[in-house]
Amino acid sequence: MPRPASAPRSRNAALVLDLLRTAGERGISRLELAERTGLTPQAVSKITARLRAEGLATEAGHRASTGGKPRTVLRLVPSAAHAVGVHLDRDELTVLLTDLAGTPVALRRRPLDLGAGAGPVLDAVTEEVRAVLGEGGGVLGAGVAMPGPLDHRAGVPGRVTGFPEWAGHPVREELARRLGLPVVLDKDTNAAALGLALRPGAPGSFAYVHLGTGLGAGLVLGGAPLRGDRTGAGELGHQTVQLDGPPCGCGGRGCLEVLCLAAVARGERAGAARILGAGAANLVRLLDIDQVLLGGRAVLAAPEVFADGVREVLAGLGLTAPVGVVAERDAVAEGAAWLVLAPVFGK
Repeated sequence: MPRPASAPRSRNAALVLDLLRTAGERGISRLELAERTGLTPQAVSKITARLRAEGLATEAGHRASTGGKPRTVLRLVPSAAHAVGVHLDRDELTVLLTDLAGTPVALRRRPLDLGAGAGPVLDAVTEEVRAVLGEGGGVLGAGVAMPGPLDHRAGVPGRVTGFPEWAGHPVREELARRLGLPVVLDKDTNAAALGLALRPGAPGSFAYVHLGTGLGAGLVLGGAPLRGDRTGAGELGHQTVQLDGPPCGCGGRGCLEVLCLAAVARGERAGAARILGAGAANLVRLLDIDQVLLGGRAVLAAPEVFADGVREVLAGLGLTAPVGVVAERDAVAEGAAWLVLAPVFGK
């Protein structure tokens, strides 16, 4: 099994490494690093020397300066370390291996029944993670994203809607033991939102609204995911929007999720989009977010229908937040890998 790669030992090293990440192939000079971090040139030189020694950074040529000799440019070495992202959905397992920059390098997917119980499901996760580990070098750990509710600090799921048998199972602890790697557990929507928040040019505040086998939202405020003390933020699907409506698996009635999924099942995508728009409008009004991003299997089956439907609802209420679609099918699995990668960059 690959040996876990080392991570920067200080906040300043993480800050420098993150600037190398966002600079991409173009790279960044030591002088620019000093200017952007507020560190002294001597401190930057020491940090970059250590990052180069660890194989995390390398020289990438020279850039003309306004005076004096050309500046040496440094860039991140994405192949220096890898992370595993696991999307544990209700009916499908996706396991993704990414490099240090979050770029996917290997993917495995298989049907799964979350109701089969923790034993068989975690057997499948273990098998697929071990299969992708042969595709890359040092592995920092595995991020696991699954439906909530769950406690991301304890690494334990709660009463997952429709699958109460998962409540209290030590998922993080068991997978860490099986894989011999650090494991992070979070809600699927939180993981996706984290990955999106770390993309260059991401808005400072947005809601990632995911409609697949369930409905939930990942919230980002001030550039950071909002989880809540009990990982309870973003349970969009269980807003009551119809008093005395149809029963929901969460124990409530008239929840956004049960109404939206029922419309999708009937083939009424435009109607599902309007229901989704009502939930998105609630988020915009409550949090004053900059943008609404839609994703998930149901949305990607008809992206224009859902985007137009949500926009129409928002516009009708005088709300100006733009609406976009996250086109990547594996946004949750990619975000799960970022659960491991983000701390390396001080995020």
